[in-house]
Amino acid sequence: MRRWKIALGTAVALGAISVASVHFLDMGNLSGGAAGAAPAPAAFVMPVPVVNVVKKTLPIYLDYAARVESIRSITLQARVPGYLQEQNAADGSDVKQGDLLYRIAPDDYQAALEQAKAQVQRDSATLDYAKSNLGRGTDLAKAGYLDKDSFDQRTSNLRAAQAALAVDQAAVRTAELNLGYAEIKAPFSGRIGRNQASVGTLVSVAGTVLNTLVQLDPIYVTFNPSESDLVQIGQAKAAGPIAVDVLLPGETQPSQKGELTFIDNTIDHSTGTITARATIGNAKFTLLPGQYVRVRLHVKEQPNTLMVPQVALGSSQLGKYLYVIGKGNTVDQKLVSLGPTDGDLISVTSGISETDQVITGNLQKIGPGMPVSPLPQPKPAS
Repeated sequence: MRRWKIALGTAVALGAISVASVHFLDMGNLSGGAAGAAPAPAAFVMPVPVVNVVKKTLPIYLDYAARVESIRSITLQARVPGYLQEQNAADGSDVKQGDLLYRIAPDDYQAALEQAKAQVQRDSATLDYAKSNLGRGTDLAKAGYLDKDSFDQRTSNLRAAQAALAVDQAAVRTAELNLGYAEIKAPFSGRIGRNQASVGTLVSVAGTVLNTLVQLDPIYVTFNPSESDLVQIGQAKAAGPIAVDVLLPGETQPSQKGELTFIDNTIDHSTGTITARATIGNAKFTLLPGQYVRVRLHVKEQPNTLMVPQVALGSSQLGKYLYVIGKGNTVDQKLVSLGPTDGDLISVTSGISETDQVITGNLQKIGPGMPVSPLPQPKPAS
């Protein structure tokens, strides 16, 4: 019995030693594994596109809403009465100066011209006889065969014949004018509108409207600068002609160009503006009277202007700002003051330097002091 107890105790002791050994080995393996493990991955750094600040000479413009007006616009009417015989230019067609637009039946005026010419021929013969008669009378008077009264009568007849011929010649010119007025021609190049008198209509002098004709090239663009802009406009005008760009609705680049040609002499006290006008070349007839457009007056050049992409701008309660690359490739926020735009670029009057690298993307994922990885981009178009 004693031996069995001794054997059992020995077995229990050996088992405890085995368990302790296994536990010791497991702890050793755990401590050895921790010593040989890979280091934790580095924190993610946001890549951001960056561009350099652009330095350039910036053209300064004044922008206005404007309205297109024709330089000349007339109503076509007859200068002689008669029946309208022809319409030679279709409605809405472009015509040149001197083109035939309408013709009034010319028969009566042709007949009047022929009658006037016949009268000239008759009175020319009378004048020739009066000259011959006076010549004979002069010889007779010198010889004493013609009394003074008869001689004076022949002189008077000559003068009357001369006057009659002059009247006839004036009548011929009048008849020629009336015949010419039967053809209504374009007094200047332009575009006619919708016909308002059908062929066969009896037209009267300055009573029946036939059509309208407007000049389209060149053309006026009228706008209203404020009185506060007059100083800049005056300075620019003193330096030379002021170039004017015209932008049609929806355009970002001007399609027409011209020159400032008129500034009124009175400011409208109710609006504080003045009427100004530019003359624009319109060879393709892109601009039409009554059309609303925008104009830009090029008033000066601003050298050494710092420009950045407009997409890089951010806004906060403190104002507009830019994110730039700071020390150690961290984000630096700079409050800026802005000036005029030029395409996709905007000028910065204060807040950045020429050497700054401006962050243009991932702006909503970064903040001041955050580490970033700059990705240089192509230089913005200037």
